Amino acid sequence: MKLLKASIILFIVALLTISCFEDNDDNTVSVSQINDFVWKGMNLWYFWQQDVHDLADDRFTSNEEYASFLNSFSNPRDLFNHLKFSEDRFSWIVDDYFELINSLNGISKANGMEFGLAQISGSNNLVGFVEYILPGTDAKAKSLKRGDLFTGVNGTTITIDNYVDLLFSDVDSYTLNMAEYNGNTLESNGIDITLNKQAYTENPILIAKTFDYSGKKIGYLMYTQFINNFDEQLNNAIGNFKSESIDELVVDLRYNPGGHVSSAIHLSTMITGQFAGDLFLTQVYNDKIQSVVSEEDVSVYFPTTISGNTPINSLNLNKVYILAQGSSASASELVINCLNPYIDVIHIGDTTRGKNEFSRTILDVPSCGYLLGNGCDEEPNPNHTWGIQPLIGRNANADGFYQYTNGLSPEQNLVLEENILNLGVLGETDEPLLSKALQHISGNGKMTDLKQEEMRFKPITSSKLHTLIRDNMYIDTVPKEVMNVINR
Repeated sequence: MKLLKASIILFIVALLTISCFEDNDDNTVSVSQINDFVWKGMNLWYFWQQDVHDLADDRFTSNEEYASFLNSFSNPRDLFNHLKFSEDRFSWIVDDYFELINSLNGISKANGMEFGLAQISGSNNLVGFVEYILPGTDAKAKSLKRGDLFTGVNGTTITIDNYVDLLFSDVDSYTLNMAEYNGNTLESNGIDITLNKQAYTENPILIAKTFDYSGKKIGYLMYTQFINNFDEQLNNAIGNFKSESIDELVVDLRYNPGGHVSSAIHLSTMITGQFAGDLFLTQVYNDKIQSVVSEEDVSVYFPTTISGNTPINSLNLNKVYILAQGSSASASELVINCLNPYIDVIHIGDTTRGKNEFSRTILDVPSCGYLLGNGCDEEPNPNHTWGIQPLIGRNANADGFYQYTNGLSPEQNLVLEENILNLGVLGETDEPLLSKALQHISGNGKMTDLKQEEMRFKPITSSKLHTLIRDNMYIDTVPKEVMNVINR
């Protein structure tokens, strides 16, 4: 079991450095010191460590060669990008891990408008469309609603080349130039709406309601992100469904880009409950870590409680309807994939994003294996705030399946792309995706087949995919055996 620790090469970084960073306390830390943390964290945890030449355990023959390599990168971000494997679409680095940790807990600056962007056929121009509005935000106060359209920001037309700068820069305020579709073209309606960001904690339970349909009691849950700080509230929402004796459940994950694996496990157990103690998933790490863990170390089972030993409210369903599409990722896909071996998962919508890797926040705390928690109470290096969020593994379901980088697709008769000109009202029975689920529930055989208008709009991205945590899936703990080896 000492193999893992022995394989981590310890280097003395050269005193001569190329530049320094300053932290908030006017202390300085060399670029090479930060680069040393980035390399060692990636060398230990990165899922593709064995596939990246410059992360090999035997890559450097001397401390001097290692120091020279680190000094060849003038910025930690450049080194991190250099070390990423070609197939890696989702790892990233930040220079302020406090902001990252806040984001992982659902705390960020927001104006309250979640939106998508679609490319106008035959043009580089884009149209923005409101997906939903968060309560208690500026967007809510400005009376924006689902389905509203905009084609400009601050008087500039949105295009494929400028949308990032216009909508996803660090500015706290911007003005939307609203538009309408007249049946042939998009036209400005002369309305401008200025939105302002503020510190905001998002409750991911956007809608939780029941209604009667075709002689059945239906539960509908619109869940926008897997944030474990809200697992108690999620449990309460499912408890309300249970108290109302619902017959069917529709879980709407169409705009859910992912989040905590633990929350995905809890939600899956709330949907079921009859599989307590059965295998939910198996974690797959890089070759180095896999060599020191047993199958039991990386096996995760359906629980009976959430944190704090609160009993899970379980519905004991043998079937669940999940609304998911291209903006559904990571932990959303995990629920679909890991429930599939146990119950009938009716996926309605479109192919999901294909994010089947999980990550963990890696910080400059070598005595803890570069992780906070896991029984280690050391603090990260106080002289800088860099952190990395690399992909460190994949989750396989009880059947061993985890290869879905191309996404998870519904059956052909259950495919329904959202039409930005007919989005409907979330949670209402005539909203297209929910309506399709209800038609399947009623068994009347009439499956909605909405067509796009003559002028095609192809969605290309959404606001959730441009947040700090984007479509990340992250774990709260790693196998104890790994931490035991590292901490020896």
